[in-house]
Amino acid sequence: MIKSRMKKGATLDGFLLEELVHNGGMSCLWRVTWPECDKTPLLMKVPILTEGEDPAAVVGFEMEQMILPRLAGPHVPSFATAGDFSVQPYIVMEYVAGVSLLQRLLDLPLPYDEVAEIGVKIATALDSLHRQHVVHLDVKPSNIIIRPSGEAVLIDFGLSQHAHLPDLMKEEFRVPYGTASYMAPEQLFDMRNDPRSDIFALGVLLYFFSTGVRPFDDNDRMAAMRRRLWRDPEPPRKLRRDYPPWLQEIVLRCLEVQPAWRYPTAAQLAFDLNNRDQVKLTARSERLKRDSWTAVMQRRFNVRHITPIMKQSLPTPAFNAPIVAIALDVTAGAVEICNTLRAAAERTLKTMPDARLACVNVLKQGRKIDSGQDDEESSMHVDRLVALKNWAAPLKLAEDRVTFHVLEGADPAASLLEYAEKSRVDHILMAAFPPKSPLRRGAPLLSCVHPGGALRNERLSRGQHRIMFVAGVIANSVCLRVNFSQRISKNFIY
Repeated sequence: MIKSRMKKGATLDGFLLEELVHNGGMSCLWRVTWPECDKTPLLMKVPILTEGEDPAAVVGFEMEQMILPRLAGPHVPSFATAGDFSVQPYIVMEYVAGVSLLQRLLDLPLPYDEVAEIGVKIATALDSLHRQHVVHLDVKPSNIIIRPSGEAVLIDFGLSQHAHLPDLMKEEFRVPYGTASYMAPEQLFDMRNDPRSDIFALGVLLYFFSTGVRPFDDNDRMAAMRRRLWRDPEPPRKLRRDYPPWLQEIVLRCLEVQPAWRYPTAAQLAFDLNNRDQVKLTARSERLKRDSWTAVMQRRFNVRHITPIMKQSLPTPAFNAPIVAIALDVTAGAVEICNTLRAAAERTLKTMPDARLACVNVLKQGRKIDSGQDDEESSMHVDRLVALKNWAAPLKLAEDRVTFHVLEGADPAASLLEYAEKSRVDHILMAAFPPKSPLRRGAPLLSCVHPGGALRNERLSRGQHRIMFVAGVIANSVCLRVNFSQRISKNFIY
């Protein structure tokens, strides 16, 4: 170790140490630059390695050195380089400008809509992380920064687990590590590979930011942390009488003891926070008090209540729980296409039982002339919403698996793609008539766009009808452009 060189104005491997940003118990953070290249501000993280320090600090730093270079996207700091343990260990990464959520604690509780907006940003960041095979396992306000552009950035991957890397924290320690008040129940049993643990932590954060009170105390004794296995938190509506039922439904679902009862993916959580008017309310949303002591004692001494956690149901990969949007023409002349799309949707949902279906129609807006046109468009909006629900009725889906959306916009293709990007949609199903179809009675066209970019045409078993099937992973920035958009604009009936 060359601690004598760690001072302002010194250089380390060519990096100029400009400012000590944070000096914590396990590491210190320096704002640095690389004078030979440019003056772009970077952040250097240096572990504190002194005799008697917690060995978990060293192991956690090793994990971060392994994980961070493998991550990409706007929701993590960009990795620059790392220093070797044999000389001076460090990590140099992007200096993320923005506001840490830790700074918002003095403002709690926040307005409900703002809490939901923050939740969408964090859930989107977690979805991106989980798709890269990483579980964060330390989601809390101090580890989240909101960029000036609005994206949430997750930092500090010392406790994280990567599906394709050795889990040094699990291999070298027999006690769970994390922040006590944010730890999921399964983490207490040393289970570190479930993305739904991050969903639990986000539920804690949403509860805290919307009520000003943490659902679980920060006592880090194992006996205290195990209470959350059987003792439910106070319902938010007991703490704030004006607490919206849709938000309580979302928060308490995130805080379910059994991972299988939470949202299967962070993308589905973000979807509900983005579509609050369509959150399916259950008994969770109506609760005004905690469970009785009789119920608590039954859970406390019922081994079957804890067994599923110890066995841990396998987490649902994002690709097995996608959000599937289906763009529908609900006008009278599109019965054949609607039936074809319903059959395609049914096949898709059967193969992915955790998938969610979003039924979408675009109401093309024209130039407003008078207030009477407003009334007419409002009536059309309601009519199409009813038509979407009637279309989905034969699928017999549970209420929490299907939502309905009537979008409005001058460009239907742009409106659809904007919705898909905002809602983290994985697949889009739609149908369109061939351009030269006389009187729009031609066979619908089927094309398939895959994440790799390949485009193919397929025929249905009858050999007459083809549908357009777009399976691009919108969340991973698969772009559907030009020809695709032109075809939708010209040939899809809105």
